[in-house]
Amino acid sequence: MRDIAFVFFLAAVLCVTGGMIWGLQMAASNDHSMVGAHAHLNLVGWATMALFGLYYRVTPQAARGWLPRVHAALAIPGVLVMVPGIAIATTGGSPGLAIAGSFLTFGSMVVFLFTVVRHGFGASATRLRMDSSSGHMTPAE
Repeated sequence: MRDIAFVFFLAAVLCVTGGMIWGLQMAASNDHSMVGAHAHLNLVGWATMALFGLYYRVTPQAARGWLPRVHAALAIPGVLVMVPGIAIATTGGSPGLAIAGSFLTFGSMVVFLFTVVRHGFGASATRLRMDSSSGHMTPAE
C-alpha cells in the first residue's frame, strides 16, 4: 500500500496533467469559457494536493493514523466534484455540484489545519540524523 504522501502527490500529478490537457484544448479552440474551472483544477488539484503530499512526506508523524485518510477522502472527491460543478455552473447549469465540492474541499482544509496545528512542520517530534554508513536518515540519540 502506498503511503498518504504518495496518494496526495499522485492525485496532484493527475490533476495537473488533466489541467494541462484542458488548457491546450482551450488554447487550440480559442474558447476560454472554462477558465474558472481549469484554474480550480490546477490550483486546488495540483498545487494544494502537492503541498499536502509534501507536508506528509516531511512531517511523517502527521501521516500516521486515520486522520490523513479522512483528509484524502475529503480532498480528492472535493476536487473531482467541484471542478465539473464549476464547469456546469459556468454554462448556466445548477451550482449544486460546485457547492458540494467546495464544502468537501473546505472540510479537507479544516482537517489539514488541525493536522498542522497538532503536528507542526517537519520531523521535529523525532530528531533525525544522517547515518554515514548507510546514507539513510535515522533517529538521533
